[in-house]
Amino acid sequence: MTFDEFVRAVGGGLIVSCQAGAGHPLRDSPTIARMARAAVLGGATAIRCGGVGGVPDVQEVASAVDVPIVGLTKRGTSGVFITPTADDALRVLAAGAAVVATDGTRRHRPDGAPLSRTVEAVHAAGGLIMADVATLDDGLAAAGAGADLIATTLSGYTPDSPRNPGPDLDLVAALSRALPSAVIVAEGRYHRPEQVRAALDAGATAVVVGTAITDPAWITAGFAAHTDRPRRG
Repeated sequence: MTFDEFVRAVGGGLIVSCQAGAGHPLRDSPTIARMARAAVLGGATAIRCGGVGGVPDVQEVASAVDVPIVGLTKRGTSGVFITPTADDALRVLAAGAAVVATDGTRRHRPDGAPLSRTVEAVHAAGGLIMADVATLDDGLAAAGAGADLIATTLSGYTPDSPRNPGPDLDLVAALSRALPSAVIVAEGRYHRPEQVRAALDAGATAVVVGTAITDPAWITAGFAAHTDRPRRG
């Protein structure tokens, strides 16, 4: 899939993140694929998947839906762990992803290589790169490294980014102003439909929503909190 084809497929739309962590009742690749099919039925223009499930999740989802896949894998739980190396990225791409999501911050990568090495490897293999960033400076650096899409995924998860309970709409707007020709993807703590609209109005090309759509435990807890019998445990 070319860059222009991907942008036409997702522009102005909703990308749904279908993931489940270790120990979650939904932690099973076929289950993730069914989740993705349901999201597409509801209007998702693309699926983001992989994470803890890695390549098997990407393979299952790619075979189950006919929308573009933004794939990733995770190694570890801190620092740069979202598709941290070029080799990881190539495995995700080979599994069926059109776009590989990778940590796009300026932090040290585990193999010591710059982000540009992952970008070059994925481009050479015919794929696209989504750089998950936390700040405006991260986004500028990722664009300079050749990333095709800049996503606000990691805002709030690095020491130099604001810790907000909701999405970082200010970062979406700042990236859109600083990189007017770039594709900006809003991601991170989008929990209500009106926040999706706000991100698009702030300049996002598309918005990623995950937990608020695909995690029944999280959704149930929100309702249970308003009852006399709140969440167990």
